[in-house]
Amino acid sequence: MTTTHSTTSEAFLPRPSVPSFAVIPGAQVQRALQGREKQIVELIESIYRLHGAGDSVNPPSYFLRFPDRPSDRIIALPASVGGRVLVDGLKWISSFPQNVAEGIPRASAVMILNDHDTGYPFACLESSIISATRTAGSAALAANWLSRDRPRAKRVGFFGVGLIARYIHTFLTATGWSFDELGVYDLSAASAAGFCAYLKRSGTTGHITVCDSAERLIRSSDLIVFATVAGQPHVKDVQWFAHNPLVLHISLRDLAPEILLASTNIVDDVEHCLKANTAPHLTEQLTGSRDFLSGTLDDVMAGRVTIPAERPVIFSPFGLGVLDLAVGKYVYDEVARSGELHIIDDFFHELRRYG
Repeated sequence: MTTTHSTTSEAFLPRPSVPSFAVIPGAQVQRALQGREKQIVELIESIYRLHGAGDSVNPPSYFLRFPDRPSDRIIALPASVGGRVLVDGLKWISSFPQNVAEGIPRASAVMILNDHDTGYPFACLESSIISATRTAGSAALAANWLSRDRPRAKRVGFFGVGLIARYIHTFLTATGWSFDELGVYDLSAASAAGFCAYLKRSGTTGHITVCDSAERLIRSSDLIVFATVAGQPHVKDVQWFAHNPLVLHISLRDLAPEILLASTNIVDDVEHCLKANTAPHLTEQLTGSRDFLSGTLDDVMAGRVTIPAERPVIFSPFGLGVLDLAVGKYVYDEVARSGELHIIDDFFHELRRYG
């Protein structure tokens, strides 16, 4: 009979323990993130680089759709982040556009963070704020990198002016952008008025104009932020972009393939962005090729791709779960450091294998 003995090092390895489980509501999330725009953009840049180096897992997002409610969806974004973040988890985010007419936000979300060693969930966070923060941080990072070899925009246009547009403006101004002119366009006059009121409260010194047409907004802006709920392309005239603006195509489905084909196209992740009938996906279907893509934002940051000044530049980010997880873990660490974690005692109850 052969007897197997543990080595000395194995015998004294600490056994993993079940982590405590915390719930972090939206108010705590907001306090942890407010005023930290520069730190968040730096974090997002590091995660893009980490993802580009292959130290992450970011499976395809799963879309739960409803035959009787075609405009509504709930999306699962599982992911795993290596490096110093070292966390696994999931964002579960719904988009119900009709909520806006009822006076409540379109999107709601939660995030689950899982322990790297045991797989046990250790936190549930309100995540609509985290989602808006990572989206805005990604947009501000892209605006900075994609403007390095071209004149910095002084005229910005916001096409669709809900929560995401507000967060993007906040992140742009917090990371050094200032604008002489700010254009606003939305199908809802009330939304346009509300966004203008926010801009004035934010202390902007630029001239604010509510545009009466999409064409006017686009032609008068050097930096254009699309943040709509459009399900299919509705901006189709290539000539509107003849002045070669930088376009943050956050909502992904506003621009017709013809506009992408006449532009320099940067995405966050090729495989993720070319699905679910995004504008890049439609362009691939039309052409049968991905040659219209110049590369990813990580390619730009690493110097593998340069941005020409004589063409429109379009950044189309599908939104990576690894960014959500990194921001969520940042929030968790900040709340834990403050000593304000709300622990749910005995959340995991059945912990004995044989009872």
